[in-house]
Formats: sequence, structure tokens, C-alpha cells
Amino acid sequence: MNHLLEVENLIVDFTTRKGPVHAVRGVSFTMGREKLGIVGESGSGKTVTGRSLLGLVRPPGQVRAEKLLFDGIDLMRTDDRAWRRIRGGRIAMVMQDPKFSLNPVMTVGKQIAEAYRIHKTVSKADARDRAMEMLRAVRIRDPERVFRAYPHEVSGGMGQRIMIAMMLIPDPDLLIADEPTSALDVTVQLQLLAILDDLVTQRGMGLIFISHDLNLVASFCDRIMIMYAGRVVETCDARRLDGATHPYTRGLLECLPKIDGDGRPLPTLRRDPAWMEDAHD
Repeated sequence: MNHLLEVENLIVDFTTRKGPVHAVRGVSFTMGREKLGIVGESGSGKTVTGRSLLGLVRPPGQVRAEKLLFDGIDLMRTDDRAWRRIRGGRIAMVMQDPKFSLNPVMTVGKQIAEAYRIHKTVSKADARDRAMEMLRAVRIRDPERVFRAYPHEVSGGMGQRIMIAMMLIPDPDLLIADEPTSALDVTVQLQLLAILDDLVTQRGMGLIFISHDLNLVASFCDRIMIMYAGRVVETCDARRLDGATHPYTRGLLECLPKIDGDGRPLPTLRRDPAWMEDAHD
């Protein structure tokens, strides 16, 4: 498999008054044009890992890596001008809550068209046509109305569809989705995942899907990387998640409620300090 992304010994530290915070501790993985899920509890380093791949960790954060290659490009030695071409154009990121990502004083259509014109040399009319095409691609029923609407006039689920349209309009090679369904109800979650699945498959992209929901990721991704305290403790085939062996992964699975359960209290996840030192791919 040709590697779209190669990460070796990624380390991210944040300097604080109480000393350094080790957010990511030696993460290593490779991926092609596939769907890779990154799962773990809040604070496990999932989002910081994703932001590191986009060069979005700012001081007091410090990023180090032995290798950080995207399609042969060394991201650790990339200057600001090159980052502007890569960020959004070749690697895009959908954040968790669209109301914090969309500009409240610009219409939806203008924002999507602007995202296209930043990376492509096209006329305003062509950008508008392309924006309308993307709104239809993410299955918005009345694209003309939504194109003219402001972000506060759309629902949370529609807001996430708009964000996906905006991030995919420049045709990136890699999309990082940071818990894009966590604030949505189950029905809307499934609709959004179906849209993502179709678009990623049709475009032959790579997708990093960050979540805390193991079952959701297992039903959607090809592989799953489980993180704990900034480390990767286990990587497994999504279809064989039930065969995971690391006690942390087993603990996460056992803590999930089941419809056909016996009614007994769910077990509490017991953490072992050794997991922070004994992690592996």
C-alpha cells in the first residue's frame, strides 16, 4: 500500500506554569487512502494529534517528530507559504461544532465559495456553481435557500453538512474529522456518516475519524487506533474489534451499555499506570 501519511514518534508538549504537559507521547502510524479511526477518552491526545498534522499547534505547544510525511512532503520542514497550500487544499479538518467554525456574519454560500476561490483560480460565478454542487453532494434538500442562509438559521446537523461541503470543495487528499457527530442525535449521525462514506469513497481520499465512540468507529472505519494518555496502545482491524487484546480497549468495550444487557451496573474502567509506558502499535 502506498502511504499517504507517515508519522513516526510524534511528540507534542505544552509548557505551563506547573511544568510541561505531555499531550502526545511518541505516536507512530502510517495510512493510505483509507478510513482510520482514532479513539480514546477525552484528554487522550486524539485532537492534538490531528491538529499536529495540519500545523495548527501554536506556542506554548511544541511539536517534534522523527518523521511526519504527507504524500512525500516533510511537514516538519514546511514553511508558512507551503502550509497555506497544504492546509485546506490538500489536508482539511472538520471541527466538532460548526457554530464555532462558521463565520456568523457571512452567508453559507459565500463561505463555501470563498473556500474554493482561496485554493482555485476561478471566477465568482464558477465558485458559486461549485458551492451549489457541493451543497447537493452533502444531500441538502433546498441548496438555494441554504446558500443564502446565515449559520444561525440552520440546524446542527445541517451545519455539519455545510462544514463538510466547505472542507471538501477544494478536493483534498486527506480529511480529518474531529468528532463531527458527537453533538447530533443518532439518526442524524447515521445520515452524516453515510454522506462522509460516499464522498470519501468516490473521491479516493484518506479519512482520519476522531471519536470517543468505539462502536460508531467500528461500523464506519477500516482500521482503529486506540489512544490512552497520549500513546497508541493498540491498532486493530475495525471488523475484528471484538478480538482486541489490550486491557484498555477491552475495558472501553465492556463499559458500553447493551440493549440486551442483563440490567447489572456497567463495570468501571480500571487504569494501569503501566499503560502509559508500555504502549505499542
